[in-house]
Amino acid sequence: MRMADLGDIRVHYELSGPDDGPVVVFANALGTDLRIWNGVLAHLPEGLRVLRYDMRGHGLSTCPEAPYYMGDLVQDAARLMDHLGLKDAVFVGLSIGGMVAQGLAAERLDLLRAMVLSNTAARIGTHEMWHERVHAVRDGGVAALADATIERWFSRDSRTERPDLVEAVRNMLTRTPAEGYIGCMEAIGETDLIESTARLRLPTLGIAASEDGSTPADLVRETTEFVPGARFHLIRRAGHLACVEKPAEYAAALAGFLTEIGHI
Repeated sequence: MRMADLGDIRVHYELSGPDDGPVVVFANALGTDLRIWNGVLAHLPEGLRVLRYDMRGHGLSTCPEAPYYMGDLVQDAARLMDHLGLKDAVFVGLSIGGMVAQGLAAERLDLLRAMVLSNTAARIGTHEMWHERVHAVRDGGVAALADATIERWFSRDSRTERPDLVEAVRNMLTRTPAEGYIGCMEAIGETDLIESTARLRLPTLGIAASEDGSTPADLVRETTEFVPGARFHLIRRAGHLACVEKPAEYAAALAGFLTEIGHI
C-alpha cells in the first residue's frame, strides 16, 4: 500500500513490474478504485511496469470537498507520474479515467506514448443529467444510484449468472465517499473534450462493450475516431465495466495494441 503526497492531496497507488519495463498506467471509473484492473493484470504479459491509482475522492486517496474539475483530475495523474518518474507510458482510462487520458494527452503529451479510451467519450451525458444525480447523492448517498448504475455496468448475463461478482462491485460503489462521487460527477458534467481530442495525434485504442449502458459502443467509437489512425475493439456481452466482466478478452485487446505500437 503506497501513498504519494502531491501537496494538496495524497494519492493511493500500486506500482508493479521491473523498473525498466514499458510503462502502462490504469485510471479507474467513477465509483470504483484500482481493484477493477486486478483481472486484466493477471492476463497481461510479464515485464510491464504497471501503475494503478485511486482517483481523488475514491478508494484510499484523499477525498477533498467538492466540486472537482477535470483539470484537477488530469493534474493528479500528471503529478503522480512525475512523482514516480514515469514517462513514455500507455495510459489506459475507463469512463472518467478515459476523460483523464484525453486531457493528459492534450496537456502533457511528454508523459505519454499512446492512450486507450475504454468505455468513455469526449463528452458523457448532459450537465442537467449530472446535476440531477448530484442532488440524488446529496439526498440519499451513493446507494441511491446503485441499482441503476449496476444495470448499466454489467451485462444481463453477469447480473443473472455472476451474483458474487456483481455484489462485490456494488459494495465497492456504495462505499465510495459521497463527496468524492459528487466531485467527480460535477467534473464529468462540466467537461467537453471534443475539440481538444480531435487535435490529438498519438496511437489510440478504443475499447467498447455491446451492453454498456453508460457509454454505448457507438459513442466510444465516435470519440475514438476523432484521432486519426485509431484502432477500435468491441467486447460483446459485457457492460460498462468490461475489464471486470471480460478481463481475458480485455487484456488480449490491450496486449495486441501494445504489440502493434512496439511497446512490448
